[in-house]
Amino acid sequence: MDVGKLLRQVKDGEVEISEAEELLKNLPYEEMGYAKLDFHRKLRTGFGETVFCQGKPDEYLIEIYQRIYDRDGEVLGTRATKEQYELVKRRISQVVYDPVSRILKIEREGKERKGNVIVCTGGTADIPVAEEAAQTAEYFGCMVDRIYDVGVAGIHRLLSKRERLAGANCIVAAAGMEGALGTVVAGLVECPVIAVPTSVGYGASFHGLSALLTMINSCANGISVVNIDNGYGAGYVATQINRLAVR
Repeated sequence: MDVGKLLRQVKDGEVEISEAEELLKNLPYEEMGYAKLDFHRKLRTGFGETVFCQGKPDEYLIEIYQRIYDRDGEVLGTRATKEQYELVKRRISQVVYDPVSRILKIEREGKERKGNVIVCTGGTADIPVAEEAAQTAEYFGCMVDRIYDVGVAGIHRLLSKRERLAGANCIVAAAGMEGALGTVVAGLVECPVIAVPTSVGYGASFHGLSALLTMINSCANGISVVNIDNGYGAGYVATQINRLAVR
Protein backbone atom coordinates (compact mmCIF):
# COMPACT_ATOMS: atom_id res chain seq x y z
CA MET A 1 0.00 0.00 0.00
CA ASP A 2 1.24 3.48 -0.91
CA VAL A 3 0.52 5.45 2.28
CA GLY A 4 1.46 8.77 0.67
CA LYS A 5 -1.03 8.20 -2.13
CA LEU A 6 -3.71 7.23 0.38
CA LEU A 7 -3.16 10.41 2.41
CA ARG A 8 -3.40 12.53 -0.75
CA GLN A 9 -6.66 10.79 -1.65
CA VAL A 10 -8.05 11.58 1.80
CA LYS A 11 -6.95 15.21 1.45
CA ASP A 12 -8.60 15.47 -1.98
CA GLY A 13 -11.82 13.88 -0.74
CA GLU A 14 -11.42 10.78 -2.92
CA VAL A 15 -11.25 8.43 0.08
CA GLU A 16 -13.31 8.67 3.26
CA ILE A 17 -11.46 8.89 6.58
CA SER A 18 -13.21 5.72 7.77
CA GLU A 19 -12.02 3.86 4.68
CA ALA A 20 -8.47 5.07 5.21
CA GLU A 21 -8.61 3.94 8.84
CA GLU A 22 -9.66 0.49 7.68
CA LEU A 23 -6.75 0.30 5.26
CA LEU A 24 -4.25 1.48 7.86
CA LYS A 25 -5.41 -0.65 10.75
CA ASN A 26 -3.13 -3.58 9.86
CA LEU A 27 0.04 -1.51 9.97
CA PRO A 28 2.71 -2.42 10.88
CA TYR A 29 1.72 -5.99 9.92
CA GLU A 30 -1.23 -8.29 9.33
CA GLU A 31 -1.44 -11.34 11.57
CA MET A 32 -2.28 -14.59 9.76
CA GLY A 33 -1.28 -17.01 12.51
CA TYR A 34 1.38 -18.80 10.46
CA ALA A 35 2.63 -15.55 8.90
CA LYS A 36 2.85 -11.85 9.70
CA LEU A 37 2.58 -9.85 6.49
CA ASP A 38 4.77 -6.77 6.74
CA PHE A 39 2.73 -4.18 4.87
CA HIS A 40 4.66 -1.45 6.65
CA ARG A 41 7.92 -2.50 4.96
CA LYS A 42 7.50 -0.41 1.83
CA LEU A 43 6.95 2.69 3.95
CA ARG A 44 10.09 1.94 5.98
CA THR A 45 12.44 0.74 3.24
CA GLY A 46 10.89 1.66 -0.11
CA PHE A 47 10.39 -2.01 -1.02
CA GLY A 48 7.31 -4.13 -0.42
CA GLU A 49 7.63 -7.59 1.09
CA THR A 50 8.67 -10.35 -1.32
CA VAL A 51 7.40 -13.92 -1.00
CA PHE A 52 10.06 -16.63 -0.80
CA CYS A 53 8.04 -19.50 -2.26
CA GLN A 54 10.41 -22.41 -1.74
CA GLY A 55 9.24 -24.78 0.98
CA LYS A 56 5.96 -23.02 1.74
CA PRO A 57 2.88 -25.26 2.24
CA ASP A 58 0.43 -24.82 -0.63
CA GLU A 59 -2.38 -23.33 1.43
CA TYR A 60 -0.03 -20.81 3.07
CA LEU A 61 1.38 -19.70 -0.27
CA ILE A 62 -2.03 -19.20 -1.84
CA GLU A 63 -3.39 -17.19 1.07
CA ILE A 64 -0.27 -15.04 1.35
CA TYR A 65 -0.42 -14.21 -2.37
CA GLN A 66 -4.10 -13.39 -2.12
CA ARG A 67 -3.65 -11.08 0.89
CA ILE A 68 -0.73 -9.17 -0.64
CA TYR A 69 -2.47 -8.88 -4.01
CA ASP A 70 -5.67 -7.60 -2.40
CA ARG A 71 -3.73 -5.04 -0.43
CA ASP A 72 -1.04 -3.86 -2.88
CA GLY A 73 -2.31 -4.89 -6.31
CA GLU A 74 0.94 -6.69 -7.10
CA VAL A 75 3.14 -9.44 -5.66
CA LEU A 76 6.71 -10.61 -6.25
CA GLY A 77 7.67 -14.19 -5.40
CA THR A 78 11.01 -15.95 -5.78
CA ARG A 79 12.14 -19.59 -6.02
CA ALA A 80 8.73 -20.83 -7.11
CA THR A 81 8.00 -24.14 -8.84
CA LYS A 82 5.72 -24.71 -11.80
CA GLU A 83 3.36 -26.59 -9.46
CA GLN A 84 3.17 -23.56 -7.16
CA TYR A 85 2.42 -21.35 -10.15
CA GLU A 86 -0.45 -23.58 -11.18
CA LEU A 87 -1.85 -23.56 -7.65
CA VAL A 88 -1.75 -19.77 -7.36
CA LYS A 89 -3.13 -19.27 -10.87
CA ARG A 90 -6.28 -21.21 -9.96
CA ARG A 91 -6.99 -18.51 -7.38
CA ILE A 92 -5.48 -15.44 -9.08
CA SER A 93 -5.54 -15.63 -12.87
CA GLN A 94 -3.25 -12.58 -13.31
CA VAL A 95 -0.19 -14.33 -11.92
CA VAL A 96 2.66 -15.06 -14.33
CA TYR A 97 5.61 -17.41 -14.00
CA ASP A 98 9.08 -17.50 -15.52
CA PRO A 99 10.56 -21.01 -15.30
CA VAL A 100 14.10 -19.74 -15.91
CA SER A 101 14.31 -17.29 -12.99
CA ARG A 102 11.55 -19.06 -11.02
CA ILE A 103 9.93 -15.67 -10.45
CA LEU A 104 6.19 -15.81 -9.71
CA LYS A 105 4.60 -12.37 -9.88
CA ILE A 106 1.63 -10.14 -10.43
CA GLU A 107 2.71 -6.73 -11.61
CA ARG A 108 0.85 -3.49 -12.21
CA GLU A 109 0.57 -2.53 -15.86
CA GLY A 110 2.31 0.57 -17.14
CA LYS A 111 4.93 0.68 -14.40
CA GLU A 112 7.58 3.33 -15.02
CA ARG A 113 11.16 2.06 -15.15
CA LYS A 114 14.10 4.41 -14.73
CA GLY A 115 17.87 4.48 -14.79
CA ASN A 116 20.18 1.81 -16.11
CA VAL A 117 21.09 -1.43 -14.36
CA ILE A 118 23.16 -3.89 -16.38
CA VAL A 119 23.03 -7.60 -15.56
CA CYS A 120 25.74 -9.76 -17.12
CA THR A 121 26.79 -13.38 -16.87
CA GLY A 122 29.90 -15.41 -17.42
CA GLY A 123 27.99 -18.12 -19.28
CA THR A 124 24.51 -19.24 -20.20
CA ALA A 125 24.38 -21.58 -17.19
CA ASP A 126 24.41 -18.46 -14.97
CA ILE A 127 21.31 -16.97 -16.61
CA PRO A 128 18.74 -18.34 -14.10
CA VAL A 129 20.43 -16.45 -11.26
CA ALA A 130 20.98 -13.39 -13.47
CA GLU A 131 17.33 -13.36 -14.50
CA GLU A 132 16.26 -13.46 -10.86
CA ALA A 133 18.36 -10.32 -10.38
CA ALA A 134 17.15 -8.64 -13.57
CA GLN A 135 13.46 -9.31 -12.99
CA THR A 136 13.71 -8.24 -9.36
CA ALA A 137 15.23 -4.91 -10.42
CA GLU A 138 12.59 -4.48 -13.12
CA TYR A 139 9.78 -5.22 -10.68
CA PHE A 140 11.12 -2.52 -8.35
CA GLY A 141 11.23 0.06 -11.15
CA CYS A 142 14.63 -0.18 -12.84
CA MET A 143 15.44 -0.18 -16.53
CA VAL A 144 17.55 -3.30 -17.04
CA ASP A 145 19.99 -4.10 -19.83
CA ARG A 146 21.13 -7.74 -20.16
CA ILE A 147 24.57 -8.76 -21.42
CA TYR A 148 24.87 -12.53 -21.20
CA ASP A 149 27.65 -15.04 -21.94
CA VAL A 150 30.62 -12.68 -21.74
CA GLY A 151 32.87 -14.69 -19.42
CA VAL A 152 36.63 -14.38 -19.14
CA ALA A 153 37.27 -17.49 -21.27
CA GLY A 154 36.45 -15.24 -24.24
CA ILE A 155 37.07 -11.82 -22.78
CA HIS A 156 36.82 -10.08 -26.16
CA ARG A 157 33.06 -10.62 -25.89
CA LEU A 158 32.96 -8.49 -22.74
CA LEU A 159 35.33 -5.84 -24.07
CA SER A 160 33.11 -5.35 -27.12
CA LYS A 161 30.36 -4.15 -24.72
CA ARG A 162 32.44 -1.52 -22.92
CA GLU A 163 30.36 1.39 -24.21
CA ARG A 164 27.17 -0.15 -22.81
CA LEU A 165 28.88 -0.98 -19.52
CA ALA A 166 30.10 2.60 -19.16
CA GLY A 167 26.53 3.91 -19.21
CA ALA A 168 25.31 1.87 -16.25
CA ASN A 169 24.39 3.17 -12.82
CA CYS A 170 25.14 -0.27 -11.39
CA ILE A 171 26.24 -3.63 -12.79
CA VAL A 172 25.34 -7.11 -11.56
CA ALA A 173 27.89 -9.75 -12.59
CA ALA A 174 26.81 -13.37 -12.12
CA ALA A 175 29.40 -16.10 -12.62
CA GLY A 176 30.26 -19.60 -11.48
CA MET A 177 33.42 -21.67 -12.02
CA GLU A 178 36.20 -19.43 -10.64
CA GLY A 179 33.96 -16.33 -10.62
CA ALA A 180 36.41 -13.89 -12.21
CA LEU A 181 33.81 -11.87 -14.15
CA GLY A 182 33.01 -9.47 -11.31
CA THR A 183 36.65 -8.48 -10.87
CA VAL A 184 37.16 -7.88 -14.59
CA VAL A 185 33.99 -5.79 -14.89
CA ALA A 186 34.88 -3.74 -11.80
CA GLY A 187 38.25 -2.97 -13.37
CA LEU A 188 36.55 -1.49 -16.44
CA VAL A 189 33.81 0.78 -15.05
CA GLU A 190 33.32 3.60 -12.55
CA CYS A 191 29.91 2.47 -11.21
CA PRO A 192 29.38 -0.03 -8.36
CA VAL A 193 29.52 -3.73 -9.29
CA ILE A 194 27.56 -6.40 -7.45
CA ALA A 195 29.12 -9.83 -7.92
CA VAL A 196 26.90 -12.90 -7.64
CA PRO A 197 28.63 -16.27 -7.30
CA THR A 198 26.61 -19.07 -8.87
CA SER A 199 26.70 -22.77 -8.05
CA VAL A 200 27.87 -23.59 -11.58
CA GLY A 201 31.03 -25.59 -12.12
CA TYR A 202 32.82 -28.88 -11.66
CA GLY A 203 33.66 -30.55 -8.34
CA ALA A 204 36.34 -28.19 -7.06
CA SER A 205 34.00 -25.23 -7.49
CA PHE A 206 32.25 -26.59 -4.38
CA HIS A 207 28.75 -25.53 -5.51
CA GLY A 208 29.72 -21.87 -5.84
CA LEU A 209 32.11 -21.56 -2.90
CA SER A 210 35.11 -21.16 -5.20
CA ALA A 211 33.42 -18.28 -7.04
CA LEU A 212 32.36 -16.71 -3.74
CA LEU A 213 35.93 -16.76 -2.41
CA THR A 214 37.28 -15.30 -5.65
CA MET A 215 34.76 -12.48 -5.54
CA ILE A 216 35.27 -11.51 -1.90
CA ASN A 217 39.04 -11.58 -2.48
CA SER A 218 38.79 -9.39 -5.57
CA CYS A 219 41.68 -7.01 -6.17
CA ALA A 220 39.32 -4.60 -7.97
CA ASN A 221 37.75 -1.72 -6.07
CA GLY A 222 34.06 -0.85 -6.19
CA ILE A 223 32.85 -4.45 -5.98
CA SER A 224 30.48 -5.95 -3.42
CA VAL A 225 29.37 -9.57 -3.17
CA VAL A 226 26.08 -11.29 -2.30
CA ASN A 227 25.53 -14.90 -1.32
CA ILE A 228 25.76 -17.86 -3.71
CA ASP A 229 22.88 -17.86 -6.23
CA ASN A 230 21.30 -14.82 -4.54
CA GLY A 231 20.01 -13.08 -7.64
CA TYR A 232 17.19 -11.49 -5.67
CA GLY A 233 19.60 -9.86 -3.24
CA ALA A 234 21.71 -8.53 -6.10
CA GLY A 235 18.66 -7.09 -7.87
CA TYR A 236 17.51 -5.44 -4.64
CA VAL A 237 20.85 -3.75 -3.96
CA ALA A 238 21.15 -2.73 -7.61
CA THR A 239 17.77 -1.05 -7.33
CA GLN A 240 18.86 0.90 -4.25
CA ILE A 241 21.96 2.14 -6.08
CA ASN A 242 19.99 2.96 -9.22
CA ARG A 243 17.41 4.93 -7.25
CA LEU A 244 20.16 7.11 -5.80
CA ALA A 245 21.49 7.77 -9.31
CA VAL A 246 18.15 8.88 -10.77
CA ARG A 247 16.90 11.08 -7.94
